[in-house]
Amino acid sequence: MYKIDKMQKEGQKIHIIVKVISVILYMILIPSIIFNFTLIIKSFIDPNEIPDFFGYKTFVIVSGSMEPTIMTQDAILVKEVPENEIRINDIISFSQGDNIITHRVIGIVEEDGITKYRTKGDNNNTEDKKKITYEQIEGKYQFKMKQLGIVTQIIKNKMTLIVIVFIIILMYCYKRKMEMKKQERKEKRKQYEQKRHD
Repeated sequence: MYKIDKMQKEGQKIHIIVKVISVILYMILIPSIIFNFTLIIKSFIDPNEIPDFFGYKTFVIVSGSMEPTIMTQDAILVKEVPENEIRINDIISFSQGDNIITHRVIGIVEEDGITKYRTKGDNNNTEDKKKITYEQIEGKYQFKMKQLGIVTQIIKNKMTLIVIVFIIILMYCYKRKMEMKKQERKEKRKQYEQKRHD
């Protein structure tokens, strides 16, 4: 009897652990997976454009030019905004050749009827050599996720995304199996109690 009770307690502990892990995965990973899955699909549809999720984009900082405001390996979220919402002191991400740079707007000028933006990294001694146009701007900085750059890069990987989805499905199946077994035990117990009373 003692062994059965002990096994039941151990089973309950495992069930609670699995449940807690499942909730964490559902709350954190699933929205991130949906977000990144959408970006991956969009990147296939239009490989020449940086994919967005309802105007939001994520980038991973790979240099220290914006330290200490934004650190290397921080993941940032930027949002596409109208031109009139870009102001001095805003942090923006913009394309320059094949690179995406995240720097602060330090000046706005008019050149030949075109609005251009002077930018500079907070940690740089000098401003960027080239002014940028609105067309180059990928989005305005919204917030950062400290040191989540590595996680973001991992989730963006197609194979990793498939593995994570597979793990979530397995955990869901295991959870359903445990619930079904629990229900079966309840039914058997109920039948046993009825027989005893009969």
